[in-house]
Amino acid sequence: MKTANGINLTMLCDFYELTMGNGYFVSQMQDTMCYFDVFYRTPPDSGGFAIAAGLEQVVDYIEKLHFGKEDIDYLRARGIFDEGFLAYLESFRFTGDIWAAPEGTPIFPGEPFMTVRAPAIQAQLLETYLLLELNHQSLIATKANRICRAAEGRAVLEFGSRRAQGITGAVTGARAAYIGGCAGTACTVSDQIYGVPAAGTMAHSWVQMFPSEYEAFEAYCRTYPEKAVLLVDTYNTLNSGIPNAIRAFDAVLRPLGIKKCGIRLDSGDMAYLTKRARQMLDEAGWTECTITVSNSLDERLISELLKQGAKIDTFGVGERLITSKSSPVFGGVYKLCAVEDSEGNIIPKIKISENLGKITNPGFKKVYRLFNRQTGMAEADYICLAHETVDDTKPLLLIAPEARWKTKLMTDYVAKELLVPIYSEGRLVYKLPELSEIKKHCAESVDSLWPEVKRFDYPHQYYVDLSPELMALKDTMLSEKRAN
Repeated sequence: MKTANGINLTMLCDFYELTMGNGYFVSQMQDTMCYFDVFYRTPPDSGGFAIAAGLEQVVDYIEKLHFGKEDIDYLRARGIFDEGFLAYLESFRFTGDIWAAPEGTPIFPGEPFMTVRAPAIQAQLLETYLLLELNHQSLIATKANRICRAAEGRAVLEFGSRRAQGITGAVTGARAAYIGGCAGTACTVSDQIYGVPAAGTMAHSWVQMFPSEYEAFEAYCRTYPEKAVLLVDTYNTLNSGIPNAIRAFDAVLRPLGIKKCGIRLDSGDMAYLTKRARQMLDEAGWTECTITVSNSLDERLISELLKQGAKIDTFGVGERLITSKSSPVFGGVYKLCAVEDSEGNIIPKIKISENLGKITNPGFKKVYRLFNRQTGMAEADYICLAHETVDDTKPLLLIAPEARWKTKLMTDYVAKELLVPIYSEGRLVYKLPELSEIKKHCAESVDSLWPEVKRFDYPHQYYVDLSPELMALKDTMLSEKRAN
């Protein structure tokens, strides 16, 4: 898999993945089957959940994994890699299994939203790119979802390409924003590649290029009569911008019988200006003219504007969305949870830390989401060992892992597995959905969460419990480590 500038993304890995891979080969451990979980510890912006995204790009990466001659030559020149290992890389391909939560699925701290089972070298080499893609897109999808929920049904457009962290930050960021709920993007290539609807009107430079503001507006209306959205704050919003926009609408659109048009504001007191703009447009008979605002918006400011009665139909959100400026790092990690011995027995592994949040859950696991049968709302997630099943005809007592005196009894519920098979023995077995399907799945899944989980400040802590068998395994392994 190569980028536009010719980089083989197989080589986009931390160097220690290669040194460990070489060590596994020399130690004759290259065929040892390993299990790695991908999970995160803390939701962005201290929210109640995150949105999984980036799986499609992970699949594309795995499908194209290979080491070219120039890559092998580079590694050989480093002088530290065994020739047998380099020969192994020449015919490298992924032969393992992957399970993952579909894109657009709400995910909670500590629960695996992807599990990789593969020979040691393969599993290790996937780590960097998987985390890069899943961390970035999950971060942006989560931020977009927060912003779109704050907009209370009004359209949100992603306007952040020029402030994104590099090319992929802009392109896949727009894709992730669309999954999270945005109606479209200003990023043209994201429309070309992924089908994220691209839209745009004018910059201040368009208005400045003409002898007068009115002439700029009239020219734009004549060029795009069906999609005339005029930027009205280049000079003076209330004294010239909106009056000139109305003049242009009257001169060009009204004779054509066109009633739908729009204005955009990019500066000033948005609450005050949009209320005055709405009044001026309605008095002039342009009741169907929409008002779009942009300029350093996020979920907090959008919520405040709407509380103040701002008359806004569409929000254009840039840097604070595409960089998730208020919480710019998604802390997804890739941790070994089990290995198989020579007879295929699964041997659980655990990582221990003085930081309680960094102690991992051992073993090969699966995750169930528990829905209230009557309301259809998600009530809890339940992590258990892979051989366990949840019988949703029987009551299930949940115990909060971080506060084990706190319990929740599930009775009338439906249990659904959260992770689905993506790869089986190196073969792609998952049909990648259309982006519009992912967006719809995200909206429906978020709707299944109670409002208390979705609030921005001090959200309710959603139950993510460990099965008694998994909890006992973890306690036993911790006790054994303490004894040693």
